[in-house]
Amino acid sequence: MPILNKDMTLCISLSARPSNNGTRFHNFLYEALGLNWIYKAFAPTNLEQAIAGVRGLGIRGCAVSMPYKEDVIALVDGMDASAKAIDSVNTIVNDNGVLTAYNTDYAAIEQLIQRAADRDGLRPDWSVLLRGSGGMAKATAAAFRDAGFRNVTIVARNEASGRALAGLYGFGWQAELGDSRADVLVNVTPIGMAGGAEADSLSFPREAIDAARLVFDVVALPAETPLIVAARDAGKPVISGAEVMTIQALEQFVLYTGIRPTDEQVRAAEEFMRAG
Repeated sequence: MPILNKDMTLCISLSARPSNNGTRFHNFLYEALGLNWIYKAFAPTNLEQAIAGVRGLGIRGCAVSMPYKEDVIALVDGMDASAKAIDSVNTIVNDNGVLTAYNTDYAAIEQLIQRAADRDGLRPDWSVLLRGSGGMAKATAAAFRDAGFRNVTIVARNEASGRALAGLYGFGWQAELGDSRADVLVNVTPIGMAGGAEADSLSFPREAIDAARLVFDVVALPAETPLIVAARDAGKPVISGAEVMTIQALEQFVLYTGIRPTDEQVRAAEEFMRAG
């Protein structure tokens, strides 16, 4: 890591529960590529002021996590097609005070769905239960819809946001999981996230896990969430939030720096990130 200096380029992340994942991933690549850059995570107390700081201080890039992915839309100057299509933002790029919003979550999930199709036989005719209705759920639902999935049910206690998300993509909605079962289980809630009130909880009951063909948890911290551990124990193929994190962070890195690291460099950064 270079010594802090006046010419250093700063990138940040904004999250209610910041982790070291992005910090370790980006800073590893900055050092590997000899860039005079640094990345720092923040938990803002005022989102509007934080985004004003990005603009006013010339911060080059800003990652956006729960629960700010929709709230930041009113604070940027423009929306890339990746964010506009789903009204959800996870990345802001600052070009001389002009803030443009992107969404690299969608690209990550899109790639992981294709990987699961190649590796695990995932098919568009499989049924899906998607738990959650926030900004990340929008990106996830859109990726499944665009991959040809139609038998998808949004499970969300918030009726307004749950129905809105389901209606946006022509999916079903229900407030509670109940006895519902599906081929694919997708958790897009904070259940199982380290540091939260439900850090040790399962987002789906074991009966649903046993009935599933594939289990997907977007929670990246810890890499092995209770849901992922339970699914592995049940012999189910999984997609983890750590995988999502790596791909979306890589695409953010490219947007910020204009440089695409080699596959070897990305693997090394991923290993460093997960070791933290």
